[in-house]
Amino acid sequence: MDKAKDIMQDTFEKFWHKKDEVQQGKEKSYLFTTAYHAFIDLTRREKKKGKFSEVVENNFTYSTQYTGLQEVLENALNQLPADQKSVILLRDYEGYAYDEIAEITGLSESQVKVYIFRGRKFLQQYLGSIEQVL
Repeated sequence: MDKAKDIMQDTFEKFWHKKDEVQQGKEKSYLFTTAYHAFIDLTRREKKKGKFSEVVENNFTYSTQYTGLQEVLENALNQLPADQKSVILLRDYEGYAYDEIAEITGLSESQVKVYIFRGRKFLQQYLGSIEQVL
C-alpha cells in the first residue's frame, strides 16, 4: 500500500512540475501514463531485488477477502505477460478506449488490439481448463 501511495505522490509531483506543458484536456491521460510508467519501473526494480512476487501479489488486491472466482481470475491474469495484463486491465476493468490505452502505454493502437485479443484468448483457454477441473 505504501508503494502505491509513493507512486501516486510521485505522479502528481511530476504533473505539478509539468502542468504548463500538459495539453488541456489530456491531464487524465498524462496522470495515468505517468503512474503506469512509475509502476513498471518499480516492478522492474523489485524484480531485480528478488521481490517481484511481493509486487505481483500486492498489485491486484481489491479487498482482503477473495471469493473463489476472484482468486481464479487473479491467477489467470497473473499468467499473462505484463503488457497484455496492463492493456486488458485498462480496457476491461477501467473502460479506456483503444486509442487512450495506446497513449497511456506508448503502444500503437493496433498493438493494443493484438495484445487484448491474445490476452482474452489465453484467459478464455485458462478459465475453460479450470472449469473442467472444478
